[in-house]
Amino acid sequence: MGRLDGFVTLISGAARGIGEGIARAYIAEGATVMLTDIRDEQGAALAAALGARAAYRRLDVRREEDWASATEEVVREHGKLDVMVNNAGITGFEDGVVAHDPENVSLEDWRAVIATNLEGTLLGCKYAIRAMKGAGTGSIINISSRSGLVGIPGAASYAASKAAIRNHSKSVALYCAEQGWTIRCNSVHPAAILTPMWEPMIGNGPDRDERAQQFVKDTPLRRFGRVEEVAAVAVMLASSEATYITGTEINIDGGLLAGSAATPRRAEK
Repeated sequence: MGRLDGFVTLISGAARGIGEGIARAYIAEGATVMLTDIRDEQGAALAAALGARAAYRRLDVRREEDWASATEEVVREHGKLDVMVNNAGITGFEDGVVAHDPENVSLEDWRAVIATNLEGTLLGCKYAIRAMKGAGTGSIINISSRSGLVGIPGAASYAASKAAIRNHSKSVALYCAEQGWTIRCNSVHPAAILTPMWEPMIGNGPDRDERAQQFVKDTPLRRFGRVEEVAAVAVMLASSEATYITGTEINIDGGLLAGSAATPRRAEK
């Protein structure tokens, strides 16, 4: 038996990266998964590869009508929604390097990041609650970031959106408890996880490994995290093992936020 046998789940931003990893882990643990994204070709191909318990539909997290129809479809077809994973997000650098520092970021660029990351999560929580409250139970998992816990001078809009996701998760958790429901809501805060989002910065040249190492040189564990490591936490938060965990956050950062970076000792000769 899988840890999520019989669970019905919906994941946004599931066509690749962390969302794909969570979808694969949920399927492996016995769940039924609706994968959603705006990368239709990738999403549909992944759902087909995952088998009969996976399906794909387009969902632009910025559009409330997309959320309404997606959650209605899940409940209509499966009778319930047990788990919502709000994973879809952007950095603001998808189309190249633009200013996202506090002095020079344009309002248009700021709003684009906020609309996807924060408002998308707001809507995901809203429609998850509406789909879950009939049964009075469920798990909402919001993918934030290490950047939601510290300032990022060159990516102020991204950091602000992820910090707001952390706080909104707490509001959702308290609201649901206040209503007498056991609908839990938690945020997950990955640091540098090796996903397609990092590829433009690392590149494919002969110096790829060296460039990658530069990004994690201050991480005590001295490496990128793996998608599977984030997915494992998402499985736990979705499962019946986590029924007393709500309104909190889990950091997946290789020790980065523990304090000063730990420099490995050199072996004595």
